[in-house]
Amino acid sequence: MGKENLPDNSIVNDLYAMPGHLIRRLQQASVAVVISKFSEYGYDLTPVQFAAMKTLALHPGIDQASLASLIAYDRTTIGGVVDRLVQKDLVIREVSPTDRRARILQLSQQGQKALREVEPLILEAQHEILLGLPVEDHEAFTQQLRKCLNALNHRTRKPALKKGV
Repeated sequence: MGKENLPDNSIVNDLYAMPGHLIRRLQQASVAVVISKFSEYGYDLTPVQFAAMKTLALHPGIDQASLASLIAYDRTTIGGVVDRLVQKDLVIREVSPTDRRARILQLSQQGQKALREVEPLILEAQHEILLGLPVEDHEAFTQQLRKCLNALNHRTRKPALKKGV
């Protein structure tokens, strides 16, 4: 069926009626909010770099492959993320004593300090991202997003290790 045969009110004719398009736009806005919030306070960090740092704080000494899995990032791209964090002196990367091919990671002292300072900013950013919703709907909206993600986790390029994340 060609586009000309679709009714004017069809979901196909209205991108803003498509959940996928709205999710992509919200993700773009979300990244912009977080980067802006970090920049206001002098931090040059992306949401992915924050996720990597937070994960390293919770799992010090993991290797790059494990970090990639925990934040649902592909192994190839995580190398660049880690490279930038190492260049900023926020992460220490060392050769694993048990596997010379693996690189173990941990936050540097500067990285630990930066993480403590940006955690309140990321929380502020989360509230800003959800400005269009009443505060009492934030938790329910987040739960709905988790349900959708859990249902499609296996379809992503890099599925998360744990459900609900």
